[in-house]
Amino acid sequence: MLDYLDKFALRIGIALETLLALGIGFGVALVMWGIYAAFFRPDPAIARLAAIGGARRQERLERALLRAPDKTPGGLMKAFLPGEKEKRSALRRKLAQAGMGGDNALRNYTLVRVLLATGLPLLFLMLVIAARTPGIALPPAIGERLANLSGLAIYQLLTVLLAIGYFLPALWLSQRVTERQLRIEEGFPNALDLLQISIEAGLGFDAAMTRVGNELMHSSRDIALEFLTVQHQVQAGRMRDAALRDMAERIGLETVQSFANVVQQSMQFGTPMGQAMTTYSDELRETREMRAQEMANKLPVKMSMVLASLMLPALIILTVGPTFIRYIRQF
Repeated sequence: MLDYLDKFALRIGIALETLLALGIGFGVALVMWGIYAAFFRPDPAIARLAAIGGARRQERLERALLRAPDKTPGGLMKAFLPGEKEKRSALRRKLAQAGMGGDNALRNYTLVRVLLATGLPLLFLMLVIAARTPGIALPPAIGERLANLSGLAIYQLLTVLLAIGYFLPALWLSQRVTERQLRIEEGFPNALDLLQISIEAGLGFDAAMTRVGNELMHSSRDIALEFLTVQHQVQAGRMRDAALRDMAERIGLETVQSFANVVQQSMQFGTPMGQAMTTYSDELRETREMRAQEMANKLPVKMSMVLASLMLPALIILTVGPTFIRYIRQF
């Protein structure tokens, strides 16, 4: 078998080690795809019904306008998804804050974590077995290290790879939530300015949000999608205050929560919406400026610690060094 592989590798012009590595990687990919196809393949009837609606239906699904009721997971997914509804809701809320609010976002995220947590240790074990199997030639630097690993070292590396595969998606999700919230927080005052201009031009609040959402689609896509989602929910019959609270929950920023409260109070007490938007936009800019000033005022303290740690050894050498050299020369 190895002779045949060696001849085949020579025929196509690559090294035998490279051919074996490609084969192992392809085999791991096939195993993962087989697991996905066996347990997580969607129902063909549901897929055909979803395709009938076309692009418009897909757009509504991506914006989370239609949501399936939260059901207790069953089957194989019951072992991976949180059993409590509160924990599933918290994870689904975090996925929505990262911009992944589809019906299958929770399942896909959990599937990625499970595949990484099992695939990385499995790939490592296959490499260890290949390194200790006579006749299978791996690259010398990798093969010698894997072949000389003790049982404890293999167990420790498997644990590390399992932790990396399971917790790395969670770190990536947290980073994506932070980046999205930062983009929304930076562009929200401009969106409020456009909203205030539209209201003062004679548009109603709902028409103004729709207009601003369409205008911001290229410059601030996250804010635009949230505004349009609110308007689609209102048009579908949902209460405006509930739709705004849902938007604030999807974004997860106190700024947006305050905006929802300002809109609700302005409509409840009959105050001019344009004036309320102008005042709140000015407050947001002042808050952002105060936050920037706070960060700037922290810089001298942080720089002093760095300067002290770098300059203090040099000062000690300059002051004590000559005396120490004279002392050595005398004795």
